[in-house]
Order: sequence, then C-alpha cells, then structure tokens
Amino acid sequence: MQGLDFPLFKTKSAKYKRFDLSDPKDRQKYFEYKCGPEIKKLREYFKKNTFVAYLMGKKSSGKGTYAKMLAEIVDKDKVAHFSIGDMIRSFDEVIHDKSKRKELVEFLEKNYRGFLPLEDIMKSLDNRSTKTLLPSELILALAKREIAKLGKKTIFIDGFPRDVDQVSYTLFLRDIINHREDQDVFILIDVPTTVIDERVKFRVICPL
Repeated sequence: MQGLDFPLFKTKSAKYKRFDLSDPKDRQKYFEYKCGPEIKKLREYFKKNTFVAYLMGKKSSGKGTYAKMLAEIVDKDKVAHFSIGDMIRSFDEVIHDKSKRKELVEFLEKNYRGFLPLEDIMKSLDNRSTKTLLPSELILALAKREIAKLGKKTIFIDGFPRDVDQVSYTLFLRDIINHREDQDVFILIDVPTTVIDERVKFRVICPL
C-alpha cells in the first residue's frame, strides 16, 4: 500500500511484566509496552490518511477481535470495524418497525441494483437464515447505507466477500465508500482449525 511502510518486528521484551488483558487500561499499557513505536506510526498516519481493509478468514479466526482491538489501541475515532454479519442482524429490528422499514425500502429503491424484484428482496430479509446468503447486490446496497454513517475513517470490513463469486463485487468499493480515494487491501487471517476448535469449546453459543 502506497505510503505505508510497517516492517515486521519482534515484540518479545527482555524485561518481563504482567498485564491484566481483561482490563482495557492494562491492555493499552500492554500494547504500548510491546509495540509503542509502531502504534505511534499508525496514529501519525491516521491523522491525514485512511484506507479500507477487507478481512478474510474462517469463522472464529479473530477478524472482528483483531479489528476492534486495533481501533481500541490506536484511535477509536480514526478506525472502525464494520461487520457485515452485525449489519444484517441489526436489520431484524428495522424490518419490523413500520417507519424504519419504509425508510429502508425507499433507500433500496434508489440504490439496489439486483435482478430480483425489491418485494422478493424484502421477503428474503424477513425470512433470512444462516443457511443461505443474501443476494450480493443487497449486501452492497446495505453496506453503502451503513458505511456512510461512519464518516471518514479507516474501515476494516469483516464478512465480505464471503464467497469467490463475491470477490468481483469489491470492484464497487469506490461507490460503497462514497467515492473516497482510499487505498484498499485484502487481509487473510490464516488460523489452523485446531486452534479455532479450542476457541469455540469455551464459548457460550445459543443452540438455536
């Protein structure tokens, strides 16, 4: 990415310190201790620049965790984590509220560019399930609507593209982010399945 030069570095320190990583203040101290100079570089970069990153990886690979942690450590006002999954779930409330639903339909009438009729699209939102993906054109329109609310920030997009056929849709990034001239980058978080299995074992997951 042009203008970025953050070489790999080691964070192992000669002096050993203990930090409580469940405490936000202690967590901040931990990262300042481990990689303070690199955090400073990022803060300086974000004063005048932004970029858009597509986070890719298996479910529970840490996409959301890493993005939210980066925002917390560097600057919450400059960095935003945008989850497609969270966005879709947030529309459960919208589609059951008459005034909000009307506003959403009006937005989609102007911005949705898919082949399916809008009436069918609203039905797919009403009856959505985790087993089937919503149309990519709908995801693009909804993402455009929600990203506009974030303002001029560095954005980490989590959950899109989710399939190979959706990769080509990222070409519409300029329109989605309101034609900002941001650099864009794909980030693959490659985590072994065995590690993910260990993470999931200790999570509370709704059986429904």
